[in-house]
Parts: sequence; structure tokens; C-alpha cells
Amino acid sequence: MNSFIVRYLKAIEMTGVLMRVFSFSLVSWLGPHSPFMFVWIFNTTDAVMLTWCSTLKRDTAYIVLNAFWILVGIVGILRAGNILH
Repeated sequence: MNSFIVRYLKAIEMTGVLMRVFSFSLVSWLGPHSPFMFVWIFNTTDAVMLTWCSTLKRDTAYIVLNAFWILVGIVGILRAGNILH
């Protein structure tokens, strides 16, 4: 799996970045009417992608940044699903 990711690293990174831009743009445009569960799942997925890429590149700053977004995403998913209040 890692060899596939390394081979397509730039494309996967760009996809992850565009996913993040899209999810935050959606919240900016729709405000309180945003589909928050979708946004959090989408945002957490891009964080996993970007963390994996950063790990393979051994880029500590981006590993920390994107791992943080994974944790924030998990909390957001739990809150959007009314599991965590």
C-alpha cells in the first residue's frame, strides 16, 4: 500500500488539500445549514490521507498538524452524531 501512495504521493496530497478546502468552503457557504456529519467525515478522511503522506515523507510538522485534525474530526463526528455532547 505504501508503494502505491509513494508512487502517487503528489496527487494524493493535492486531493487531500482540495477535500479540505471543499469541506471548509461548504461550512462557510451554508453556515448552520451545513451537513456537518458529511463535513466531519470528509475532513477526517483528508486528514488521514495527508497524515499518511506526511509520515511517508517523514515531515514531522505536517504529521502533527494532520494527526491533530484526525482527532478534531473524530470529536466532530461524535458531536454531529449526538454521541458526544
